[in-house]
Amino acid sequence: MREEDEMTFSTDETSEFEAFDTAALRLTVDLAAIVDNWRTMARLSGKARTAAVVKADAYGLGIEDVGQALYHAGARDFFVAVPSEGVSLRPYAPEARIFVLSGIWPGQEGYFFGHDLVPVIASEQQVAFWTGCVAENGDHPCALQVDTGFNRLGLPLDDALELAQDSSRPASLSPVLVMSHLACGDDPMSPMNRLQLESFHKVSAAFEGIESSLSASAGIFLGSAYHFDLTRPGIGLYGGQASTIATHPMRPAAIAEARILQIREASIGETVSYGGMHKVDRDSRLAVASVGYADGYMRNLSGAGVPLRDTVEAGGFGFIAGHRVPIVGRVTMDLTIFDITELPENAVRVGDYIELFGRNITIDEVARAAGTIGYEILTGIGLRYERNYQVEVE
Repeated sequence: MREEDEMTFSTDETSEFEAFDTAALRLTVDLAAIVDNWRTMARLSGKARTAAVVKADAYGLGIEDVGQALYHAGARDFFVAVPSEGVSLRPYAPEARIFVLSGIWPGQEGYFFGHDLVPVIASEQQVAFWTGCVAENGDHPCALQVDTGFNRLGLPLDDALELAQDSSRPASLSPVLVMSHLACGDDPMSPMNRLQLESFHKVSAAFEGIESSLSASAGIFLGSAYHFDLTRPGIGLYGGQASTIATHPMRPAAIAEARILQIREASIGETVSYGGMHKVDRDSRLAVASVGYADGYMRNLSGAGVPLRDTVEAGGFGFIAGHRVPIVGRVTMDLTIFDITELPENAVRVGDYIELFGRNITIDEVARAAGTIGYEILTGIGLRYERNYQVEVE
């Protein structure tokens, strides 16, 4: 999507669809599902307003298209990681507040004042620099991040409380939001959640009258005590599992598929892929698909020959002709081999597409097979995917 006010698309639809239909790799992004997931998160957030985290190119799915869809659905608060992401988003969310989580550094002033971005101030150095920026350029909103136990970005708790009580603080240095981030929000049983909540209550009380935000996707599931004024869902918008609790109401937001380039037969005792680490124990039919680790399809998904993976022995799998089929041998830079021996002989043909993740294989299942998390699977999506955005968004 490339228009500010209307969801309009290229008039050259025939060529776009032909490119998608013939691509070696294709990614279908379901904007309606993303919007639906945001609305689900908004409902679960109760009285709190719900933002949208669209950093890392909307978790690999496209910040312009995803941002515009969410803006049209009603989102008015967005979070990005770096200023350039905010600049990319601004034309598609013209009246939204766009928060930049990395804050501001010398030389970046033009991004913030020229594109109305809100820096998330996270250190004493940034406080000092921002104070000078405002003195020179005029009043401009900021947010303040406080570390409540994560030991990542944020002012130490005591420093934040001192800042709140500092009568010499310039009036222009009045944040519109104070925020923190949960270290163990995905684990409802972790005592760390309660400790951070207690610390953040001190922050919220110290900055009375200023909106506060503690919870990303996982924190939303912890209940209303963690919601405060604004929640910040990220992975939940894109169909990922944010919490270890059983309930997972999010819809899959993307389908990744690779074309089958060749179907070959391997006799019992032959080996497959680099290193000969997989030896077939029966006469087998193998489908060679046009995807590899250059596309973000991780080498750790290999069916064999990955000594660092110790969480799942079997490796990854794909979905084709109504069945899950395992990866055999090592995933290579551009190609991955799947064992289709169990499928009827004519069930798979050269040119067919195999699902890598989507409606039949969740991103979290792929992640577990690779010994990682769904976040990494999504944000690692490579540039060679031809994209198709489904736009049936109300």
